[in-house]
Amino acid sequence: MSHSHIENLSADMALEKLRRGNSAYLKSSECGGDISPEKRLDTCENGQRPYAIIITCSDSRVIPECIFGAGIGDLFVIRVAGNVMDDHQLGSVEYAASHLGVKLIVVMGHNHCGAVDAAINHDPDGYIKFITDEIRLAIGDETDEEKACRLNVRRSISVIENSLAIHEEEEHGLMVIGALYHLEDGSVDFDVQ
Repeated sequence: MSHSHIENLSADMALEKLRRGNSAYLKSSECGGDISPEKRLDTCENGQRPYAIIITCSDSRVIPECIFGAGIGDLFVIRVAGNVMDDHQLGSVEYAASHLGVKLIVVMGHNHCGAVDAAINHDPDGYIKFITDEIRLAIGDETDEEKACRLNVRRSISVIENSLAIHEEEEHGLMVIGALYHLEDGSVDFDVQ
């Protein structure tokens, strides 16, 4: 991955912005990001400048822009059931890191994840099996749902770190972290490593 010349927030500054946004979300009943017509026009004419890549589950209860108080152009969001990684997600991460200058990659799972539950308790078929097989690689024999969610996040982090030139980019400030969103109260635990 070639280093981009686009200046962007450092990973630490981006993480602090996510933390502040989540704190505001916990006290709010509305999304707090800028979705104004002016912002739409500005990002259309001048491009996007997201400060973080968020890889998260497709679950409709998980809304990254609201969870982090972000608006148009703030987050580069990649959503797939079970927040698993494959070549398509990796290509999206690579694009945002190398071409948009994003320094922070967050893999955010959530508790009460249906995909993780399916991997633990069921044997689905069809295309869902691709997702649950990947989750099973992450969780092994773990049957505790929250521990399994955390293991699944760690696996996606590992796939990112092993598949991209992360270590080369780390000298330029790129950071990959794990997080767990709590459906019941909206809080994000950023300590899933």
